Amino acid sequence: MHIKLDNPKIFADIVGIISELVTEVKLKVTKEGLSATAIDPANVAMAYFRIPADLFSEFNIENEHVLGVNLENLKAVLRRCKPGASLIMDREDNTLKLSISDRVKRDFTLALLDVGGDDKELPVWEFNSVIKLSSDALSEVVEDCSVVSDACTLIAEPDKFIVEARGLNAARAEFSSDEIEIHSASSRARFSLEYLGKFIKGSKISDRATINFSQNHPMRLDFPTGNVLLSFVLAPRIEQED
Repeated sequence: MHIKLDNPKIFADIVGIISELVTEVKLKVTKEGLSATAIDPANVAMAYFRIPADLFSEFNIENEHVLGVNLENLKAVLRRCKPGASLIMDREDNTLKLSISDRVKRDFTLALLDVGGDDKELPVWEFNSVIKLSSDALSEVVEDCSVVSDACTLIAEPDKFIVEARGLNAARAEFSSDEIEIHSASSRARFSLEYLGKFIKGSKISDRATINFSQNHPMRLDFPTGNVLLSFVLAPRIEQED
C-alpha cells in the first residue's frame, strides 16, 4: 500500500473532529479511496468519512487494507503537516508509516491496532425532512441553544425550520424557505447538544451542512465538500420536553 496526499489538511481536520467521539478507528483503504466508520462508546453517535481515490496524487494498492489506529497518535502526527507539505502513507507489516515532505522529509511509524467491533456502514434511510443551510448558521444555532439547555428540538415544516431549546431559560431560531433550502413534511425530534457541539466542527471542512431527520428518528448530519464527505448519525433523545 502506497498512497499520497498533496494537501493533507482536510484529512487532518477530519481526524481531529472524529477523535472527539472515539479513540480508535479502522481506516479502510480500498480502490474507491480512504474511509472510516466509527461508533462512540455509548452507541449514541456514529461518524463516517470518505476521501475518494482520485483526490490522492498517488494511490497504489494491490489489496484492500484495514488499518486500526489510535486517533490521538495519528492526530499528533498530522499536526506536523505544515501548509504546502505532502503526506505519504505506507503499510509495512503491522505498522503504518507516515512520511511528511516539505523542506525536510520526516518519517513517523505508528503501530497498527486490533480494533474490535463489527464493521459498520453509514445507514441509508428515507427522511421526512432535509434541511440545507450554511455550516456557520448551524454552528451559531447550536451554540445559542447550548447556553440554555443540554438538548435542542428540531422542528421542520414545508416552509420553515426551527431549532429551540428550553430549560429554565430558552433559545429559539427560525429559518424560512427564503433563507435556507427546505424539503420537508412535518417532523420533530430532540437531540443532545453535547454531541451536536462536536459535530458542528465539521464546518472546518465545509461551508455547507445538510440535516436529515424524521419524527423521533435518528438524524444524519452531512458536511460535503467536493467528493469528500464527513457525516454523523445521532440517536434522538426520547423524553418529555423540559
